[in-house]
Amino acid sequence: MHHSHLPGAELSDATLANLRDAGLGAALPAYDRSRLAAGIAHIGVGNLHRVHQAVAIDRCLHLPDHEAWGICGIGLGDSPASRAKAAAYAAQDGLYTVTEFAGDGSASARVIGAMTHYLHAPADPLAVVQQLADPATRIVSLTITEGGYPIDADGRFTTDPASAAADFAAPCSAFGYIVAALSRRRISGAGGFTVLSCDNLRSNGDTARAAVLGLARAVAPELAEWIAASCTFPNSMVDRIAPSVDAGELPRLSRISGIADALPAVCESYSQWVVEDKFIAGRPDLAAAGVELRDDVHAFEAMKGRLLNASHSLLAYPALLMGVTTTPAAMAEPLLAGLLERFMAEDVIPVLEGPAGVSLPEYKNSLLQRFANPALADQVVRLAHDGASKIPVFCTDTIAALVAQGRDARGLAFLLACFHLYLRGVDEQGVAYTVREPSLTERDLLLLVDDDPAKLLDVTAFAGIAACVDEAFVAALRKVGADLKRDGVRAVLAGWGLSPNGACPRGCF
Repeated sequence: MHHSHLPGAELSDATLANLRDAGLGAALPAYDRSRLAAGIAHIGVGNLHRVHQAVAIDRCLHLPDHEAWGICGIGLGDSPASRAKAAAYAAQDGLYTVTEFAGDGSASARVIGAMTHYLHAPADPLAVVQQLADPATRIVSLTITEGGYPIDADGRFTTDPASAAADFAAPCSAFGYIVAALSRRRISGAGGFTVLSCDNLRSNGDTARAAVLGLARAVAPELAEWIAASCTFPNSMVDRIAPSVDAGELPRLSRISGIADALPAVCESYSQWVVEDKFIAGRPDLAAAGVELRDDVHAFEAMKGRLLNASHSLLAYPALLMGVTTTPAAMAEPLLAGLLERFMAEDVIPVLEGPAGVSLPEYKNSLLQRFANPALADQVVRLAHDGASKIPVFCTDTIAALVAQGRDARGLAFLLACFHLYLRGVDEQGVAYTVREPSLTERDLLLLVDDDPAKLLDVTAFAGIAACVDEAFVAALRKVGADLKRDGVRAVLAGWGLSPNGACPRGCF
């Protein structure tokens, strides 16, 4: 696959030596890729994995005696874009560039060589099962998004027995592949592996464990018992902003790196990965790559979910309704920047216990700077997608604490009202955008056509929020919904005293 329309040199194993001699702008792998074996299989090779886990593993591969820790990438999707991605990875031998943009706009590019090969599951499902069943595979990591786990709010497995049996017999989901491979490993004596969820879920390891054991129990209870004894499921927290790259950005990224990369990834300079050290079959020296091995991952998850992820949602829906399309443009709106500052400082931090040794006010300030990074124009509509999965996960605990303490929760009522308006698919100027809410059913969407934003509380996805709110919260939700429809986002926020300099008198919500 040639990219003659892109400036720069072709990228493949065959061209790496030439790239070194050319002295390009990108840092190149200094290890011998021909000696790598895939000790890690990663399901869901999206932007986050490529700029986060793969970058950490790439650092590890520069250490002595780490050749066994390469990554086999696995893609489950069967869209034309998924097939094109698989073809591009094949053409580039799994190589791609990551360009980091600092807040001051400076950029640095590196070629990531951690991915030894890429398997497109729909094209060859058996190859994926064999890869996961291979004794060389010791970690199976996942970034399949919050909605990819068949687990309800109470931690119960939700797939019906017939579908689970079908997924085991002819795998199509991450968990079908994992359980089918573990069944083979049990028979062959290869032993278990570590299942490492890197998704934005609370207790992501516990959730992955519930999904794997739930599917295994549905097909063979004794297999589930073996998996419970033979595999570990560390919880982890991952944090790095990784916007998607559109085709129009490819030439600019190629000029920065000097490489004609069909699959470039971009990210901020900030990166954090906190993980429990529960790896049953060994692991690379993650600490040497900057990973924090801690047993209080839950505190980091709570901090990130309730401050970063909740704020992304609180920024996305009003920005989208105002017609603002990128995160930095939204942060340049004083009313929105003031809303976020006020939400984090007054609503979240007073009811959140952070990890030992971490300052929540400093973390809040770093988030405001990261969101405003002009080089990372994350699309607001991307942050808005799948809100019915995200909002309950990241906001329920804060709403519950505010309501229980009799504090003003108007900011979160505003978020829910904006989400309800977002579902219409048009902004305040009548411009349409794409609504992507895979976890809302047709029945849910019919229910939400209603003008009353409190109807959200009748939707299954929001049951956790509905269980912890009181009449005052519902009244605030209805009022702010009516105000938004009548006056628009700007007028509502200005009416709350969110002054143009972003300051907000205490208690303005």
